[in-house]
Amino acid sequence: MIHVRLPEAVADASRRLPFYLAMEEHLARNYDGEYFFMWQVEPTVIFGRNQQIEAEVNLDYCRREGIQTYRRKSGGGCVFADMNNIMFSHVTTCESVATTFRGFTSRVASMLRCLGLDAGATGRNDILIGDRKVSGYAFYHIPIPGGTGALSRAIVHGTMLYDADLERMTAALTPSQTKLDAKGVKSVRSRVTTIRENHSIGLQDFKSFAVAEICDGEMVLTDADIEEINRIAAPYFEERWIYGRRYGSGRNALPNPVRIEGAGEFVVDLQTSPGSPHVISNVDLKGDFFITGDLDATLLRRLQGVPLTRGALLSAMEGVNVPGIIMGLSAGQLADLLLAAK
Repeated sequence: MIHVRLPEAVADASRRLPFYLAMEEHLARNYDGEYFFMWQVEPTVIFGRNQQIEAEVNLDYCRREGIQTYRRKSGGGCVFADMNNIMFSHVTTCESVATTFRGFTSRVASMLRCLGLDAGATGRNDILIGDRKVSGYAFYHIPIPGGTGALSRAIVHGTMLYDADLERMTAALTPSQTKLDAKGVKSVRSRVTTIRENHSIGLQDFKSFAVAEICDGEMVLTDADIEEINRIAAPYFEERWIYGRRYGSGRNALPNPVRIEGAGEFVVDLQTSPGSPHVISNVDLKGDFFITGDLDATLLRRLQGVPLTRGALLSAMEGVNVPGIIMGLSAGQLADLLLAAK
């Protein structure tokens, strides 16, 4: 795996989070091979592609405290990042989402064990020290142009809590009680731990150790790379992307999030046309579920114009690998979610 560095002339500049998300995309789209880099930002909340920001983030607190908020293209839940929370980014070619996830999280857990920590990869995307979370990951795939569909370029990215301002983290994030209950914890604070809590290694030494254990080569980006990354980053700053689309009057929705074991938390935003049965005009899904395929083009658009009956929904999804788009969710479970929102 190749460690990617910024050119020395720009390496020390302070950058907002979208720059690094765009750096991942640039590497995935324009370079073959397997890459890894680390990054840190000033206090920022980053939330998943389909999350409802108002339900997951204390926006008043973030605005008051100068904490930035951005949406990423991968699924999963909210993360609070600051200069003590090292973000890990991994770019590779993917044939199997589960294999790609396991391969990277196992490698990171092995790195932590080499440091003498009781670390292991568990669940969908977490790395634990003991029974508390120190690292969590999300997945985003980019189809290879002209490819057969079996392969894609994959981005696996997430957190590594070297240290944590738990007061700020718990004030900025507002996960639902349903989510906390499902994880068997009472609060964000009780669920997490840090490297510093378990080891005396300094932050810079830890970063150097991680690179030495995970990588076996190095690449420095060019000025042309930086220019392209800045271009890719621009849409991440747009308010429509950050706050998400909302349908107008006449929409139906599940009044409360629904958690499906093994898949995540879902909120359905459904707009229907009058009739018997109603016909779907627009549909959107929000939540902390993991997207491993093209949710909009492959699945949601396919449901537009479909009568809101279980048979019609299942017929419309015939031939679609729903669990290959939303990890852990079956076509039947999705149909039930839509019917519950009508």
